[in-house]
Amino acid sequence: MPGAMFLAIQNGNADVTSAPFAVAFTAFMLVGALIVARRPGNPLGWIFSAAGLLIATGLLAQEYAEYSYLTKPGPLPGRIVAVWYTSWYWYPSMGLMFVFTLLYFPTGRLLSRRWRVLAAVAWASLIAVTILAIFAPVLQIQDEDKVISNPIGIRALGTVEQSIAGSVLFVLFVCSLAGALASLVVRFRRSEGEERQQLKWFTYAGGLVALLPIIFVIPLPGVTSDLIFAFVLAFLPIATGIAILKYRLYGIDVIINRTLVYGILTLSLALVYVSGVVLFGGALRSLTGQANNNLAVAASTLGVAALFRPARSRIQSFIDRRFYRRRYDAAQTLESFSARLREEVELRTLTAHLLAAVSDTVQPAHVSLWLRGGPGVSGDGTKARLEVDS
Repeated sequence: MPGAMFLAIQNGNADVTSAPFAVAFTAFMLVGALIVARRPGNPLGWIFSAAGLLIATGLLAQEYAEYSYLTKPGPLPGRIVAVWYTSWYWYPSMGLMFVFTLLYFPTGRLLSRRWRVLAAVAWASLIAVTILAIFAPVLQIQDEDKVISNPIGIRALGTVEQSIAGSVLFVLFVCSLAGALASLVVRFRRSEGEERQQLKWFTYAGGLVALLPIIFVIPLPGVTSDLIFAFVLAFLPIATGIAILKYRLYGIDVIINRTLVYGILTLSLALVYVSGVVLFGGALRSLTGQANNNLAVAASTLGVAALFRPARSRIQSFIDRRFYRRRYDAAQTLESFSARLREEVELRTLTAHLLAAVSDTVQPAHVSLWLRGGPGVSGDGTKARLEVDS
């Protein structure tokens, strides 16, 4: 990556987003190496390592090819090899990251034997399109118009983009990707316990990736959209590593909950703000005849600030009630017990309410309460025991 960054600076391609993208692609290699070290039998570690290595070397080759052919043209060693490598490395790296990660996550095994056909088709199409790109008759420097003859090219094959074989292989790749997604859905529906938590991590990261096209629709500054893209891309291998290595596995529930709450809250308050500026500003213009909408902006800002806390509480309650019903019921039970605690004075009745609250919220197989002797506990002043079997 340092070599690619240096050449990108020489080629004038480096900007503020170059470093985050370098970190994102490096994350694939680091997480892959960590999985290989901790779980050598899981092929996902090798898949991530290979994909990260392909992308890292591919970016270096891409910058070197542009430098040697366009920035400072000259007979630099290996420049034709660099152009040749940039013409095909992208296919296996994308196939490994998006198709086979979905097929083998999180156990490193296919869902069942019936999925072997899909895996075989995916591997065959990936190998075929890579070979087709390797022996393409012409090579093109990435994002440039310069075309170079491939010294090992076969003219009869044609290019991946223009040949019939390339079109067929593209359709097979899309079908393989759809099948891999279906495999992940089926695996999620059948999962439970730790595997369900692992799939939650991966699904969360995949959901963020699926939302990336939105940043190209929303009018964000180019740097901002690139930074978001790089962050989401880096989070995919990190989430996968957390899931496979089972480090703080159950923290995903909190992350998903907060994402839902603050995502909906942000959209709601943004809608309130824009509506306030437009409507209130229009009303002021009609009344005063002035185009200045500073008052509308100030009023909308104050309104959003006032709505933040109550809106967050209501959205949190809705999310818990709709998606985290058990947690919501537990909170309601504790709230009810707190109300009774302020009113109840009979110790035995209060103890029964406490045991019921613990049983409803924690749901243990058995719960019991031991009290030391005291007023209203037992006649001999030793211990009284109450039990509830769930």
